[in-house]
Amino acid sequence: MRRERVLKIVLVVVGLLFIAGVIPLTMFFSREPAVPMIMSIYVALGIFLLLAVRDPVANRSLIAFAGWANLAHAAVMAAQEYRNVIERRELAGVVVFAIVGAVLVLLAPAKQSVEKASAVVA
Repeated sequence: MRRERVLKIVLVVVGLLFIAGVIPLTMFFSREPAVPMIMSIYVALGIFLLLAVRDPVANRSLIAFAGWANLAHAAVMAAQEYRNVIERRELAGVVVFAIVGAVLVLLAPAKQSVEKASAVVA
């Protein structure tokens, strides 16, 4: 029960961060046209993460997707930074996306067995 409560708090914080903070910050500090485009996806993801707070178990795949997508984004950014494609100051984004991704993956609800799922419905 405590894990689910922590997950709900994380979903609210990440959802609000994606909706309220990411887009304005990246639009003001980035001159790359691709950055606002990718961040617009994060706004939609933030909305759905906030909706997932109601029933995290039913939204397990969304939470797992959000976690793995953030880890993938962090990995791509890290590779870009290593190859000097992006500026070193973007390294903070790598850390943030990696932390968010790892926390979501670690807190994602466990996959329910068919027996448990049918018992819950009944």
